[in-house]
Amino acid sequence: MKRILMIIGAAILLLVLVVLVKTLTFTSETFEVASVTPIEVPDAALERFQKAIQYKTISFGYPATPDSAEFYGFHNFLAEAFPLIDSLLEKKVIAGYSLLYKWQGTDASAKPVILMSHMDVVPVDEGTLANWEAPPFSGEIKNGFIYGRGTMDDKVGVMSILEAVEMSLTDGLQPKRTIYLAFGHDEEVGGEQGAGAIGKYLEEQGVSAEFVVDEGGYVADGMVPGVKKPVAIINVAEKGFISYELTITTPGGHSSMPPADNTIGSLAAAIVKLEANQFPYKMTPTLQEQINIVGPEMPFMQKMAFANTWLLGGKILEGLNAHTTTAPTIIKGGVKDNVIPTSATAVVNFRVMPGETTQEVLEHIIEVVADDRITIKPVSSINEPSGVADHNSPSYQLISKTVKQLMPGTIVTPGLLGGGTDTKHYRNVSENQYRFFPIRLSPDNATGFHGINEHLAVDNYREVVQFFHQLIKNMNE
Repeated sequence: MKRILMIIGAAILLLVLVVLVKTLTFTSETFEVASVTPIEVPDAALERFQKAIQYKTISFGYPATPDSAEFYGFHNFLAEAFPLIDSLLEKKVIAGYSLLYKWQGTDASAKPVILMSHMDVVPVDEGTLANWEAPPFSGEIKNGFIYGRGTMDDKVGVMSILEAVEMSLTDGLQPKRTIYLAFGHDEEVGGEQGAGAIGKYLEEQGVSAEFVVDEGGYVADGMVPGVKKPVAIINVAEKGFISYELTITTPGGHSSMPPADNTIGSLAAAIVKLEANQFPYKMTPTLQEQINIVGPEMPFMQKMAFANTWLLGGKILEGLNAHTTTAPTIIKGGVKDNVIPTSATAVVNFRVMPGETTQEVLEHIIEVVADDRITIKPVSSINEPSGVADHNSPSYQLISKTVKQLMPGTIVTPGLLGGGTDTKHYRNVSENQYRFFPIRLSPDNATGFHGINEHLAVDNYREVVQFFHQLIKNMNE
């Protein structure tokens, strides 16, 4: 018995020693660069951004039915606000409302780059208007913040890209690489008519881009527990998206004689099964790289967990939401309080992890629910997970370098986006799709995405313009 206890004790001591050694030697291998002096962004750029917010380019639902007066008004405003872009770049209106600009490069052998964003915004719940600090389509500036739909999602991208290009044209810059500026009009409802059409057009033109930059990443300020430095997350992949409708059909009956497995109860049981049998969490090379970069910046106990994911990685993966998620979003059934309905439906949304497929999700539902009375069908567009862009590529390093030049001390890491962007429509145009604008996301403004009081710091808007200007400059070196 004593020998067994000694063996157990030695094993525990060895385990503790391994954990401590890995923690103490856990350091980041990220590179640093010299800072640069950013270009001055004039107040006139703020005024143009304010004006852009005032156009109600709203996407209400799929298929998109744009308000032509608002979108065409916005188009005309852009032509007036950026005269050099309008006169010197080749412009195409695609699918009636989306815009594509081509800035011809001097080196025909260099693969082009695509800078993209979207013009449309989500609606505002009329019942929340009284809770806004400023009207949602005013672009009003209060206490150093600009308010309105599109300040974070995503006219900030449209306007900052155009400002940066106009500044570069004013300076007489002629890019080596051809640069496309692509602005869809229906991203908020899937982007199929806008970015989808742009992507097909570019593919038909034989465009093979070196990389694509779109929304979807941000600079986390105070959002990563234990990390004091800002963390710039360049998302190199995004989850897929699929919603399945589950419909149960039964004989129904009178509520005074309920069967043991009545309609709504059985459907509810199916939902409970799905929530209780989640897809497993998975470590991927991207997430491991993120852990390796951010972990060394954490307090000792958290650093220990990040340094020893082989032993303590479960909770980290949960925190990173590193699995295919299951979310019941709609449930319907019943016509009267004393009638057991003959049918009921529920919609369950899944965000599909890269490496898995929507077909696997369907098979999972069938296996877990195990009820022949329930039929299953997709009720959304089927969006498979994206490919994973290379976080070691020169393109990624160029974006990372630009961030570090303008935001010294910022941690830069690849990441996985749980939501969706228009990049999915460019999969046949470029393998390197990077989702990142240097919007500073904090606990104060994170709820503004699609919510109440969407707002952005005035100084942060200037940073976004400076980022794109510096990125264009770096591409030309």
